[in-house]
Amino acid sequence: MFKSVFAKYFLTFLLIILISFMIIIAVITSIISNYSRDNKVSIVETAANSSSIYLQNKLQALEQGEISDLVLLYSGDIEAVFTAISSNGEDLTIFVTDADGKVSLAVGQDSNLIPDGAQVPQSFMSEIHSGEKISKIGKISGVLETRNLMYAVPIYSESSEICGTVFVCTSSVVMTDLIKEINKAIILAILWIMMAALIAVYFISERVISPLKKISVAAKQFASGKFDTRVPVIGRDEVAELAESFNNMAEALDNYDTMRNTFISNVSHDLRTPMTSISGFVDGIIDGVIPPEKHDYYLRIVSSEVKRLSRLVTSLLDLSRIQAGDRKFNFAEFDICEMGRQIIISFEQKIEEKRLEVEFDCDEDNIPVIADRDSIYQILYNLCDNAVKFSANGGIFRISIKRIKNKKALISVYNEGQGISPADLPYVFERFYKSDKSRGLNKTGVGLGLYISKTIIDAHNEKIWVESEFEKNCCFSFTLPTE
Repeated sequence: MFKSVFAKYFLTFLLIILISFMIIIAVITSIISNYSRDNKVSIVETAANSSSIYLQNKLQALEQGEISDLVLLYSGDIEAVFTAISSNGEDLTIFVTDADGKVSLAVGQDSNLIPDGAQVPQSFMSEIHSGEKISKIGKISGVLETRNLMYAVPIYSESSEICGTVFVCTSSVVMTDLIKEINKAIILAILWIMMAALIAVYFISERVISPLKKISVAAKQFASGKFDTRVPVIGRDEVAELAESFNNMAEALDNYDTMRNTFISNVSHDLRTPMTSISGFVDGIIDGVIPPEKHDYYLRIVSSEVKRLSRLVTSLLDLSRIQAGDRKFNFAEFDICEMGRQIIISFEQKIEEKRLEVEFDCDEDNIPVIADRDSIYQILYNLCDNAVKFSANGGIFRISIKRIKNKKALISVYNEGQGISPADLPYVFERFYKSDKSRGLNKTGVGLGLYISKTIIDAHNEKIWVESEFEKNCCFSFTLPTE
């Protein structure tokens, strides 16, 4: 029934408003009732005490011994006084009984409901004869059959004996009319607030739902392969952050899709080119097109192409093992400086061909680190291979190894040359990514080396990053623990 966000929001707001106002009504009603009850008790008690004192003084002044005789002789005066006393309350009823509980006189709102010769039950009179004042809420059987707040005060004769009782009653203990008016005002306020809440919830839910609907539509378009879809970002709240995150995800998927297509194209090219060369040269040797004296030369080319295919397959296998989590690392201590020296020596021929100026900057002769030696060798070799490959002729090629804070070693590989463009810089560690899309400089790579390097460094809980000035220089750096 309540499937939409608007319905759920409105129902929630409605319940909160209703519960809140019900609590307010209950609290206000309780406060008014308690105040009204206390006020009525005070009025009734005062009226009863005043009436009792008046009658006692009247008895003593006129030397009357019985209440019934006093009422008979001075009923007019007593009614006038009782009427004046009852005027302090809107609905007071005052009646007087003799010592036996027979009603002698009744004045006030419900006096006409008291039958002639009415008799107060002996249970009441027994409590009165004990000399205590009585305050109760209930009926007085045979006198008043409606529920009343009652206050009874005994009347003492000159001889200090109880000769009668004054009863003061009121039927309206609580200010019912006031409570009704307050409840009406609160209900009216509820209706206005509910209307305001309905309008507010509509606009709030629309503000939330509209972007979510757009994101839902965009997600469906993603499912159909349209990765260029974006949603508008409006405002700076959580919904705007969600839309921005969604766009970032969309851009990442779009880039991933582009890199995947590029990867497939690169792999296809890297497989087709050497296989075509190998097939052509082998067929030429078999068919006799290539003379025997040239066999050795072309077989060396075939061997080079086979090694190139082997490197490609190795990279793909490494990627597959990393993604499956099957590659295990053996953490042990080794000298990273010595590894750097060995790698520089292995690039001696390529360095001489480009006439590079080699710099090896190491704080100490030996800096031991704790890592997987083969994996770190693969990373450092790959970074150096890229540095040499993309260096300008006669440029600087430098390996720097230094101790830094937090018991770390910083390894950097720097070269002067092509550099990396600002547009390519954020993506150099993405899988399948190749900044040299023309394949003019990098004819052998498939865009996996840096991704594999970053994955290995991440597995060591360390960091790898790149800094570059386009068409000037480039520097790859990573850290390793020394202890």
